[in-house]
Amino acid sequence: MQSHNDPLWRQILSGAQMLFVAFGALVLMPLITGMDPNVALFTAGLGTLLFHLVTGRQVPVFLASSFAFIAPIIAAKAEFGLPSVLGGVVAAGFVYTFLGVAVKLKGIGFIDRLLPPVVIAPVIISIGLGMSPVAANMAMGKAGDGSAQLVPYATAMLVSMPALITTLIVAIYGRGIFKLVPILAGIIVGYILAFVFGLVHTDTIAAAPWLAVPNFVAPEFHWGAILFMVPVALAPAIEHVGGVIAVGGVTGNNYLKKPGLHRTLLGDGIATSSAGLLGGPPNTTYAEVTGAVMLTKNYNPKIMLWAAGFAMSLAFVGKFGAALQSIPVPVMGGILCLLFGSIAVVGLNTLIRHQVDLSEARNLVIVSVTLVFGIGGIVIGNGEVGLKGISLCGIVAIGLNLLLPGHNHWRKDAPPPDSLL
Repeated sequence: MQSHNDPLWRQILSGAQMLFVAFGALVLMPLITGMDPNVALFTAGLGTLLFHLVTGRQVPVFLASSFAFIAPIIAAKAEFGLPSVLGGVVAAGFVYTFLGVAVKLKGIGFIDRLLPPVVIAPVIISIGLGMSPVAANMAMGKAGDGSAQLVPYATAMLVSMPALITTLIVAIYGRGIFKLVPILAGIIVGYILAFVFGLVHTDTIAAAPWLAVPNFVAPEFHWGAILFMVPVALAPAIEHVGGVIAVGGVTGNNYLKKPGLHRTLLGDGIATSSAGLLGGPPNTTYAEVTGAVMLTKNYNPKIMLWAAGFAMSLAFVGKFGAALQSIPVPVMGGILCLLFGSIAVVGLNTLIRHQVDLSEARNLVIVSVTLVFGIGGIVIGNGEVGLKGISLCGIVAIGLNLLLPGHNHWRKDAPPPDSLL
């Protein structure tokens, strides 16, 4: 184990390594949603610094873009435009803040009473499966919504499938730090193949300046876009609790007590809202970095501050952002076939791990209705306050859990909520 008194050069090197681990997933989110990857880098670094300010530099985590928000960002952006989406991101940050205050007042068990596994699992499954057509379309060279063929089908498959296979091989057979960067490996192989097939347009990279201020965008507040984003924040909030417990298990500290779950949730909330104010995607604690902490045994939170500094510095390299934006659609599509599927599996694993009894009518109803509302395309309302997709299924799941009788018994012989966390 490395102590908090590591020499400065080792802290800097470890910080660069942490950013390397988080990098693939960090930039994939803005590239899929059409946001600026340089802004995402800057807001991930800023969010991490703010999180450590709120938590007193006690938890070794790095914050970056959450995949849970991909579907609502794409849908809300098409309907309301990017500034309104950013207003929704700012509002989503307040959900974490509210949950943090509730945990402070009511205790940790409050989260599991409001959002037990029977609620959160089908929402996470819906996020993964609801996005699967986007991955398939992009892998076949189409736009995410299937509206246009951007790359010839045969060429797209020759790029996307090797990118996917590379990601799978590195994830399964990788050793050491390389096991933690399957997305990055897939992007590199896919990008090289795309370059060979003439899909990479280098003129935009050549035209971009070396140093440039990221294209920050100010938010606008629109009720429709806010309703798209706010319910989705609940799924990453549950992942956050699991992540904080996992990091605590690795470092031997109980972060739920010190600095306290209310502080870590508040840190996530401030990081997400600050990202929305500048034009970046929502920021949450990061599973890949937890894996890196476990592998390297770098428990010093200062390392994450260095990673944040590197991310913010990279944000001002104009050519770097242009190179990221030149990654062709099939490269990302191949990798997303695994990523969106794995999100759905996280939801399935939540049901299995917590032994949710689906033979009970109550649980069966919640999971079934949530899945159909989340994936089937049902819309409630229209225009200003229309709800659909992940936002709708999140509200439906919470509502059914609170309204149906016996909501403290989501599985046989369920222990008290506090013992689950």
